[in-house]
Amino acid sequence: MKIFAIHNFHRTGRPSGDDQVFRAETALLEAHGNEVIRYTVCNDDFDNAGAFGKLRNAFGMLWSGKNYRAVKQLIREKQPDVVHIHNFFPLLSPSVIYAAKRSGVPVVATLHDTRFICPCATSIRGTKLCNLCGDGHYLRMCKYRCFKGSGFQSFIVALVFKYHRIRKSFYRQIDRYICLNDNQIKLLTDIGFDEKKIVKKYNFVKDTEEGTTVKTDTLPPRYAVYYGRIGEEKGIRFLMKAWNDLDVPLVVMGTGPLADEFKRWADTKDNVHFLGYTEHDKCLNIVKGAEFVVFPSVCYEGCSMVQIEAMSLGKAIVATDLGFSQESIKDGYNGMKFPLGDEKAFADKVRELWDAPEKCVSMGSNAREEYRQKYMSEDNYKQLMSVYVTVMSGV
Repeated sequence: MKIFAIHNFHRTGRPSGDDQVFRAETALLEAHGNEVIRYTVCNDDFDNAGAFGKLRNAFGMLWSGKNYRAVKQLIREKQPDVVHIHNFFPLLSPSVIYAAKRSGVPVVATLHDTRFICPCATSIRGTKLCNLCGDGHYLRMCKYRCFKGSGFQSFIVALVFKYHRIRKSFYRQIDRYICLNDNQIKLLTDIGFDEKKIVKKYNFVKDTEEGTTVKTDTLPPRYAVYYGRIGEEKGIRFLMKAWNDLDVPLVVMGTGPLADEFKRWADTKDNVHFLGYTEHDKCLNIVKGAEFVVFPSVCYEGCSMVQIEAMSLGKAIVATDLGFSQESIKDGYNGMKFPLGDEKAFADKVRELWDAPEKCVSMGSNAREEYRQKYMSEDNYKQLMSVYVTVMSGV
């Protein structure tokens, strides 16, 4: 099969789960003998542009003629069987969806976040969950400065999504939506998306258990671990507040907009070890040596790569009962869940696991089995090809 894969990468040095999925899925498709044509841009292009270029890119979020023409031209030349769009925002714009659809090629889109409900993709306003813009009244974004804390940028994004809402771009131009969890499906169907066009497919990671060795000489003999983006939506400030009352050793790896603030806080805590950005293989070794993983996200996670990677390593997870975690974590079996925003419940779950090493082992073993049943590459490949074949048949 010939697949045309389209993706807007996040900034270099700030990897995101959808970037990781794009690379993993396209590599998996090629490993099975398929031809993959990639068309990608990176948000670095916006950062490196001059003032005029930034203004042009900002208005290009509505419609990028450059990317529309490029996608149409590549489809004419390569004649793909299916177009698979991962992320189109902000540089590619919805124009690439139209380019694919107008070329007569079936269009599949993986919805890695909640952008079709919340233009900011996080469904967070301040520190609270918010899906108000699912009704299409996007101009309220300006009042709350939802996009990067800027009223002007929020206005531009609101216009982009209002225009495409009126045109029903996301409803009509996509033939199949790949959602990552049941909560995401409900959010979409609640605002009018056709449930018959939606399929659920989890992400996958390679079997990281194999070949991973534990080497943590400079760390405590026992510790919990957090790794991933150091950002508001990942519950970093919540983690800091909760850990003020915990004496459990915590190792944190990652980078992000709150990294400096987190480091200043961590420097005041004898039991918190902040390693910052950590090379992937070393990171996995450290996770492998942990008692369990904490995942206090305050946003709707699609299918967290951190979680399924931790499961592959046989680690129990203490996670917010929200989004993907609602179905991935079976409380008391492969991890523990706590209500959104409940610092005491989170701290209690951490203490309970910390004080019962045998539970960490048994839950970790169950987590490993969950990974083997749901998140391995071969099963994922079969599901992905089934989506392509079905959409090509017009069903």
